[in-house]
Amino acid sequence: GVIQCTYLDQVFREETPGTIEAIREATIRAAERRVRPCLMTSATTILALVPVLTSVGRGSDVMVPMAIPSFGGMLVVLISVFVVPVLYAGMKEWRLAR
Repeated sequence: GVIQCTYLDQVFREETPGTIEAIREATIRAAERRVRPCLMTSATTILALVPVLTSVGRGSDVMVPMAIPSFGGMLVVLISVFVVPVLYAGMKEWRLAR
């Protein structure tokens, strides 16, 4: 979310869109640029946690409970990658309408 917002701020500082269509276009352009790195980072973390979550050997009684919140957090990140640009565009449109 922070990566998305930072890049959205940069795009809006460079372009300063004045219409709703321009805001949406800038948001889509910025989101397309940053979705891939965020998804790749989350995917590597999720894939790294799969063996830990499915382990049954020695030490798994400690590792599995520690991996569950990390796995859930990465799933939340996947959702936020798509929600943050929408909320950001909505906020900018609301400010433009006021």
